[in-house]
Amino acid sequence: MEKILTGIRSTGSPHLGNILGVIIPSIFMANKNMKHYSFIFIADLHSMVQIENIETIRNNTYQIAAAWLAFGLNVDNCLLYRQSDVSLVTELAWYFNCFYPYKRLTLAHAFKEKEVDKTKISVGLFTYPILMAADILLYNAKIVPVGKDQLQHIEIARRIANYFNKKVGEKLFVLPNALLQKNMFVIGTDGKKMSKSKKNCINIFSSNEVLKKQIMGIRTDSKSVKEKKNPETDYIISLYSLIASLDQTEIMKKKYIRGGYGYYDAKIELYEHIIHKFSSEREKFFSFMKNKSLLDKILSVGAKKARNIAHERLNCIRKHLKFNYIT
Repeated sequence: MEKILTGIRSTGSPHLGNILGVIIPSIFMANKNMKHYSFIFIADLHSMVQIENIETIRNNTYQIAAAWLAFGLNVDNCLLYRQSDVSLVTELAWYFNCFYPYKRLTLAHAFKEKEVDKTKISVGLFTYPILMAADILLYNAKIVPVGKDQLQHIEIARRIANYFNKKVGEKLFVLPNALLQKNMFVIGTDGKKMSKSKKNCINIFSSNEVLKKQIMGIRTDSKSVKEKKNPETDYIISLYSLIASLDQTEIMKKKYIRGGYGYYDAKIELYEHIIHKFSSEREKFFSFMKNKSLLDKILSVGAKKARNIAHERLNCIRKHLKFNYIT
């Protein structure tokens, strides 16, 4: 049975892009595909490169867990756990750090993007791809669903796996393959990729008031209500089409082309559609957030199972590195 590994950083409540690009497809694979076994983790350790307040990360972790469960993740068919609850991953990351070339790591996107201002680069940010490789290789995950911006990280994991396999003379690590998700790229309110750091998100788990404000912030041109509009270049329709049916999307497009239909009207329609479409998930999410002890219990069960697998795997790796006196 092949293993699928999916992680989401706990930098905030999952936005619409996370839900459409990661959560819904991953739940489908976890609940329906008996040929694969899913490892789904909340990357709170990764989040520390962006957020220093541990309490914030802790609360974000609850929100992400609640979102997965609200959308119907069956934890009997997969492992849902906090990254920090399986600390063995940091030991494996250290081994990788000691063997992976510094020069190669300087080419990583996460590092190069902030290379201009080196005062903002922490060691954690620099070695971020190594920890991600450890997340994947610790469980010998074969499939890792990612967006295009994460492809380089999968390649780094493959290089590390290849290096160790050649070093020990056997297939110690499975080479992971990226599963490129077609809906990974979801535009934000400014037309760029939806991202918490860019503050251009639509968060369906916000209050009605906050959600409406986010949608009203979608960037548009200055055409009046009466004027005809181009649906092919409009961000509102782009977002609406991701959650509405083809017929509903075509109706909105015809309104744009006909004229007499303003951007405010389109935004209200998008807002009302989100409220209606995700009403059940929103209700479950808020219920889980009121019962954090239940979330802790679910995450602890997943972490215990993950630790058992990780411990067995790491002992094998230790022996190949001649650290076999550790048990």
